[in-house]
Amino acid sequence: MAKKQALGKGLGAILPGAEGDDTATALVEGQFYNFEERARALRKIVEIEIDAIRPNPYQPRERFGAESLAELAASIAEHGLIQPVTVRPTDSGEYELISGERRVRAARLAGLERVDAYVREAGTEHMLEWALVENIQRQDLDPIEEALGYHRLIDECSLTQAQVAVKVGKDRSTIANALRLLRLPPAIQKALRDGEVSTGHARVLVSVDDAEVQQAIVNRIIEEQLSVRSTEEIVRRLGEPLPDPKPKRTNGAGPESTQITALTDQLRSRFGTQVAIKYKAGKGRIEIEYYSREDLERVIEILLGT
Repeated sequence: MAKKQALGKGLGAILPGAEGDDTATALVEGQFYNFEERARALRKIVEIEIDAIRPNPYQPRERFGAESLAELAASIAEHGLIQPVTVRPTDSGEYELISGERRVRAARLAGLERVDAYVREAGTEHMLEWALVENIQRQDLDPIEEALGYHRLIDECSLTQAQVAVKVGKDRSTIANALRLLRLPPAIQKALRDGEVSTGHARVLVSVDDAEVQQAIVNRIIEEQLSVRSTEEIVRRLGEPLPDPKPKRTNGAGPESTQITALTDQLRSRFGTQVAIKYKAGKGRIEIEYYSREDLERVIEILLGT
């Protein structure tokens, strides 16, 4: 039977180790006699069994779109794997991905049995760093995946935000802003990952302390297609000090004042907007703010229970 044609034909002409390199072949077949031979075999492009490649345990990307994978698989089936993946050898004779998991998944879908791989030594920090940088450069990460990647570099590799910024080529403020997104409740993080709210919206929501109010604002953003600027205005108004429901008492707030404050907070959470209860001598009024005709209709629907 004729030998199956290797992928990436022509790489040997421009890259060492791609074809006809006995040392590289020894790496693939596990024929290491000493450390020096292993070192010489590294940093080569070699063809390895796809079943011998294990996922990168530090991969920051959690979701791979089925449609985009299918498209890439079709391209690989037609043209081969143009860009080699990057792996590190393990003591068991297998390989761990450093970068290129999407390509490996697509190659499997395309029915490939072997792929070209660039073999490198890498520690935990480099495994996470290279995978993170590759995905960021390709814009393959959603905002939460990116933030989690930064967090892992800080937590698992004992790096500072400034050091992370240098490694991934970002400003320190970009790293800090990304990490702040992890303070959001899981439901809002999911809305961000699914594209229902933007990163700009999410950054505004981080400044709101109450999770119920945050969710109420998210609901409005989705239902009314609010801009980031409109969201900022809502949050700004929520942060305005509430008017005193009664004249100040010199001996501290009374039970009625405390109750009014608690009721006001509940109404603000329910309506997702600024609410004030004006109270004096057992009577008063409730003021509910709205910022557009659609916003008014939303408030009325809540009031009428429709």
